[in-house]
Amino acid sequence: MGNELDRTLDAVGPRLKQLRLRREATLVDLSEETGISASTLSRLESGLRRPTLEQLLPLARAYGVTLDELVDAPPTGNPRINLRAIDCGDGTTILPLTRRPGGIQAYKFVLPTGDDDAEPDLHTHEGYDWAYVLNGTLRLVLGEHDLRLKPGEAAEFDTRTPHWFGATSAGPVEFLSLIGRQGERVHVRAAPRRRAAQAAD
Repeated sequence: MGNELDRTLDAVGPRLKQLRLRREATLVDLSEETGISASTLSRLESGLRRPTLEQLLPLARAYGVTLDELVDAPPTGNPRINLRAIDCGDGTTILPLTRRPGGIQAYKFVLPTGDDDAEPDLHTHEGYDWAYVLNGTLRLVLGEHDLRLKPGEAAEFDTRTPHWFGATSAGPVEFLSLIGRQGERVHVRAAPRRRAAQAAD
């Protein structure tokens, strides 16, 4: 598994450079669009630095590709829907649930048991995020807030706010995440009051 992960991550740099050159964009152009410094982008493309999830998400949005297409993850799951799990190598698994580039992207995250004493490494990037906990406890550090979300609880936030999420020492956590561009919001529709009242009778 380790060698396969190494090969996958090593292939990301050339793919990033190919996508940028195809767009005829400079490192400075891409830096302005993603919030990632031009020097970091250069190191990612040359393979001198391995990408993190916080870097891959805005890059996938900028290039109009899905996250699994960007890292060329191996296919798993039901072949009819061709779900491609991404193994991050630290016990974290990401399962992209949407197949279309652009718009709001949906992911399922599975994070291993965390360390409550570990110092979170907060990140910022362009976009908007919604998280919904399925199992376990999700620790979400958002600016000055340190939250613990239980199954059935959700959070939404502007990803330009410094943030970090992980599991607690109580065990692993599974959650759904919807990630959109800056200013893109989920549209929620509810039944009219009269119809809801009739359903309750």
